[in-house]
Amino acid sequence: MSAQLTLEQAKGCGMNIAYHAAQRPAQMAVSSRYGDRTFAELNNRINQLVRVLRGAGLKPDDGVAMLLRNRPEFVEVYFACQRAGLRVTPINWHLTGDNAAYVVGNCEACVFIADSHCAVPALEALRSNCKQLVLALAVGGAIEGFEDYEQLLLGQPTADIDDPVVGSQMLYTSGTTGRPKGVYRPRVSAEVASNIPASQFELDAAMNPESDCSLCAGPAYHAAPLAFNVVLALNNGVGVVFMDQWDAREALVLIDRHRVSHTHMVATMFHRLLALDETIRSQYDLSSLRYLLHGAAPCPVHVKQRMIEWLGPVVYEYYAATEGGGGFNINSQQWLAHPGSVGKAPATADNKVCDDDGREVAVGVVGTLYFKAPPLRFEYFKDSDKTAGSYLGDYFTLGDMGYVDAEGYLFLTGRSAETIISGGVNIYPQETDDALLKHPAVADVCSIGVPNDEWGEEIKSLVQLHEGHVADEHLAVELIGFVRSQLASFKSPKTIDFVELLPRLPSGKIQRKLLREPFWAGRDRQI
Repeated sequence: MSAQLTLEQAKGCGMNIAYHAAQRPAQMAVSSRYGDRTFAELNNRINQLVRVLRGAGLKPDDGVAMLLRNRPEFVEVYFACQRAGLRVTPINWHLTGDNAAYVVGNCEACVFIADSHCAVPALEALRSNCKQLVLALAVGGAIEGFEDYEQLLLGQPTADIDDPVVGSQMLYTSGTTGRPKGVYRPRVSAEVASNIPASQFELDAAMNPESDCSLCAGPAYHAAPLAFNVVLALNNGVGVVFMDQWDAREALVLIDRHRVSHTHMVATMFHRLLALDETIRSQYDLSSLRYLLHGAAPCPVHVKQRMIEWLGPVVYEYYAATEGGGGFNINSQQWLAHPGSVGKAPATADNKVCDDDGREVAVGVVGTLYFKAPPLRFEYFKDSDKTAGSYLGDYFTLGDMGYVDAEGYLFLTGRSAETIISGGVNIYPQETDDALLKHPAVADVCSIGVPNDEWGEEIKSLVQLHEGHVADEHLAVELIGFVRSQLASFKSPKTIDFVELLPRLPSGKIQRKLLREPFWAGRDRQI
């Protein structure tokens, strides 16, 4: 079937990989520590898995959950669901407690595919507790109560299926406040899928299957690496190199070895790269890199400045959300002219910044950012209250705050739930964090609001130090003075606590709520 389809037609029915397998069968599609796949091998296994899933009784719009590391099977499951009309949910394998089991049940998965290398507790118990499952498959080794993925694929025909149906995905939010929430949209028809216009990122990051290569440096279950480094690349016939876990030097090795042209990173990865000694960084040829995209978490101005000085104008930033909307983006040249901005939205976008009463604010005034909801509106799966609370008419918000300058460039100041209110004045902790990160002793930082009987709140900064620095009162005083030399005194921390490691999500976002909780236990502050 694939030989009879154009790429646009293949896109409309989930046969993208089949199309590229017909065009370039021997080209690398996936490279990882867990194995490699050519486009032909990948397509064959996708067809086999589709037949396994259909043989288990799955129909279009049924759910499939997978808890897999960055490995070829992740890609096989994702694209098999896209080809069989199924709704796929990749699960964060860093989840603690029973959150992984919750997602499997909440997304109404009929099939659960798990990685034996993932250290999620009691996968066996998860299997027995999810009564709706008709099939549970183990990848990479045995898991009690699971069938072997490889054994079920063996013997299945590898030929392209004759009746593909385009599928969908339902990703879950990080769950920093309560349980993770599924971001749901109904599956679209083949005609609609084949006519969805390319995003600005796809246009800017145009990929050449004859020469380009994508590095997936973050976990593929996360929306950004999945979209930009896996799906976008493979849909364009470009191979993907998977990192199993982040390591700064290994990233340079892989970019050099595979002549990587496209990748996505977060600000913490920039920190780790820049922390490498110049003699190490200079050992690797990074000239193939054309598109280093970053987002998901704020990047301090001085860090991004150094990345552009090192790599040249290949650094691009975006601001968007799993829920849709947004579309803000900025290239290196634009950013150098507007340092700290996350970019401009296309002229066709309809976004606004509003005050607490929902009224649009003036240029330069901080407020809550609202996106115009796309025609195919999202909802939080089985959570109508959270869905309703995110919308303001035809607009929705993630709770992010910021302002737009006279030229239309957006500057984020934090999230409404993170704002510190001291003596009636709003303080945005990201600004304090950015100032502290300029100090040579500071490896990472998270500033939070803690109780103050007179002012309501005051700023405390939790600081993780680079090796070789002593966490003592002298350094704490020095750091407070360092911030006061850059910012107004009310924006500087009143106290400094030193910590060994700050909790960040795989997306790079700091978990401020988790750090605030001990200080507000038994108090009235909303956290």
